[in-house]
Amino acid sequence: MRYREIGSTGVRVSEVGFGGEWASPDDPAHARALVERCERNDINILDCWMSDPGQRSNLGTALEGHRDRWIIQGHIGSTWKDGQYKRTREIEPVKEAFEDLLARFRTDYIDFGMLHYIDVMSDYRTVMEGDVLSYAHDLKAAGRIRHIGMSTHNPAVALAAAKSGQVELILFSCNPAFDLVSADTDLDDFFNGKAFENDALAGIAPDRAELYRTCEERGVGITVMKGFAGGRLLNADDSPFGKAFTPIQCIHYALTRPAVASVMVGFSEPEQVDVAEGYEAADAQTRDYASVLAGAPHHAFFGQCTYCGHCAPCPQDIEIAYVNKFADLASAHETVPPSVAEHYAALSAHASDCIGCGQCEKRCPFGVEVVEKMKQTAALFGK
Repeated sequence: MRYREIGSTGVRVSEVGFGGEWASPDDPAHARALVERCERNDINILDCWMSDPGQRSNLGTALEGHRDRWIIQGHIGSTWKDGQYKRTREIEPVKEAFEDLLARFRTDYIDFGMLHYIDVMSDYRTVMEGDVLSYAHDLKAAGRIRHIGMSTHNPAVALAAAKSGQVELILFSCNPAFDLVSADTDLDDFFNGKAFENDALAGIAPDRAELYRTCEERGVGITVMKGFAGGRLLNADDSPFGKAFTPIQCIHYALTRPAVASVMVGFSEPEQVDVAEGYEAADAQTRDYASVLAGAPHHAFFGQCTYCGHCAPCPQDIEIAYVNKFADLASAHETVPPSVAEHYAALSAHASDCIGCGQCEKRCPFGVEVVEKMKQTAALFGK
C-alpha cells in the first residue's frame, strides 16, 4: 500500500480508503470483518458520515484496541432523530451527535472533523458564518479534532472552502463521469445519455479543474467519495460511456487528479477490500482508464491531457503526465505559483529536454499535441 499526505497537514493516508456506510448496523461481526480485512491490506483511513447508532457502535467495537492506526473522518452535522439520519445546522443536535460519535468509537479525538454535506452556497454561508464552524474551532482548540474538513458534491462550494483558509481537507465526489459535467447539469439526463446527444460536453468541467488546481496550490487535501458514481460506472448499461470501468480504473482516475490523497471505497463485503487493494499491484494496462474515456464522444476529451500516462515511455525520460499536470496548474495564473515551480523543478527531466520525436503523440488516445505543449511548458517554467 502506498500512502499520500493530505494537503499540508502532514497526515499520511493509504491511497485506498474505507467508506464505512455499508457496515451493518445489526451485525457486529460484519463491521469487524471489514475492519480486519482493511487492516490486513494496510488501509488506514475511514470515513464515518453515518449517524446510525448501530453502525457507529459496531465500527467502534471493531476499532477498539487499535484506533491509533486509523485516520478517521468524522462528520459534524450528521445527526439521528426518530430512527432516521438527519442533516442539521442546529448546534445542540450537532454537538450531541458528535459526542455520540466519540463515545461509540471509544476515542477522545477524531482526526478530521468534517463539516457535513454542504451542497449549496446558502448552506455554506450558514455553516461558515454560524455556530457550526465555531464549534469545530472549539473542538480543534481542545484537541478533540485534529483538523477541519468539509464534505460536498458541489465544486463551487468546494472551491469556496478551499479558498477560505478554514478547511484543510475536502471530501469530494470525483469520477470520470462527474468531471465532465458542470454543477448545474441534470445527472439523470447525463446517465441517460442525453448530455452526449445534446453536445453538452467539452472536456473536464472548468469549475472542477479549477477546484483540483486550487486545492493543490493551497495545500488543501481531497479524499474522494462517489469514485464509482454509485456503481453506475461499473456497469456498461448504466455508464454514460457505454462501457464499464473496473474499480481499479476508477481509483486510478481519481488518484491522478491534483490534490487527491485517497479514494474512499464503500465496502460491503471483505472480498471487495481485496479487489480495491489490488490497485496497488496493478500494472499500467490494468489501471488504464483512457481506453474507456477514448470511447466517449470525440469532442468530450479530444486535445485535453487527462494525465493517463499512455504517452510513456519517453526516450528523454520526461514524465509527460506530471509535466502536463504542473503546466496546467501554473497556466491559470499570471505568474507561476512558487509551490508548483518547486514541484516542477524536482522532476528529473523537464519540458526543455524534449527532442520532438513525437512518439508520445502517436500513443496519446486524445490527440494531445504533446511536443507543442512541451515547448509552451519550457517557456512557462524557464526550463
